[in-house]
Amino acid sequence: MTTTDPATVLLCHCSCPDQACARQLAETLVGERLAACVNQLPGVQSTYRWQGAVTTDSEVLLLIKTTAGRFEALQARLLQLHPYELPELVAVPVTHGHDAYLDWVRANVAG
Repeated sequence: MTTTDPATVLLCHCSCPDQACARQLAETLVGERLAACVNQLPGVQSTYRWQGAVTTDSEVLLLIKTTAGRFEALQARLLQLHPYELPELVAVPVTHGHDAYLDWVRANVAG
């Protein structure tokens, strides 16, 4: 992550194979204050190339709200728990948003 301000709020995307995995990851990340909130979006159809073949799978997409300062710890924990060999984890800095909500995110991932 190239963001230098640890207070920058990030929106992270992560796909999971099923609802049980998504729920476990969401509860762990929020419970350990690595994320303030995790939305679980079931029914996502993902098409990708893996090991030379094009595949389409049904997945659950996680939208994870955290800060740049907590991203490395979140990434380490997610990689530890995720069942995929190569989990998706993409973080996008939030440049605009409801200030009170962004402050709430920061407060709920503070260590």
